[in-house]
Amino acid sequence: MTATYDYTGRTVLVTGGTRGLGAGIARAFAEAGADVLVCGRTPPPAAGPGLRFVRADVRDPEDVERLFAGLDRLDVVVNNAGGSPHAPLEGTSGRLHARVIELNLTAPLLVSQRAHPLLAASGGTVLMIGSSSGTRPSPGTSAYGAAKAGLHHLARCLAAEWAPAVRVNTVVVGLAETENAADHYAGKNRELGATIPAGRMATPADVAETCLWLAAAPRYVTGAQVHVDGGGEMPAWRYLVSNEIS
Repeated sequence: MTATYDYTGRTVLVTGGTRGLGAGIARAFAEAGADVLVCGRTPPPAAGPGLRFVRADVRDPEDVERLFAGLDRLDVVVNNAGGSPHAPLEGTSGRLHARVIELNLTAPLLVSQRAHPLLAASGGTVLMIGSSSGTRPSPGTSAYGAAKAGLHHLARCLAAEWAPAVRVNTVVVGLAETENAADHYAGKNRELGATIPAGRMATPADVAETCLWLAAAPRYVTGAQVHVDGGGEMPAWRYLVSNEIS
């Protein structure tokens, strides 16, 4: 059974919605009838039906204010913009790590804060796109993992502050297959997928389907964390004792 959703007449904002998971989320809401606004620092290759693009760096309060200019209705905000290069703490710039935290934690706070009056008027919802890096050690991307852990906590705090008018939930994404996954995972996609109980990485469609459901979920569902990780990551000892992966 495939669930269907009707977001006709609803306005949805997806930050970082020009590629990767964000593009998949934006496309799913547009296909469900929503008017979708996406933002990023660079435009998408092509905006599909129901999609509008605004150039904005959501770390910049002035850009956030410009992003919301002219919006008179907002039903769903998906705080998806995020990411990090591989950046071990030793020998890397403190400013780099600060910028990673700004993108993955401060920016969602700024966007959610600015969106709150519109969402309160529509009885809307905020969806945070979290990461399993915020639930387990994240060597090489420590600032990113710490920011995502903070994002998960921020969502719970906002859910408590803004209930019952605005719901706030988190989608905690595990290893994901996007257009740059081969570079990101050093070409080990198949091997990494085998470490997941579901047998593969998440796709943008998996994450988008979860977002569609959470945005339409009963109003009592707030402060929730939905893990989209295929059952988690198998511990290394499982393979050491079984010799399943060489």
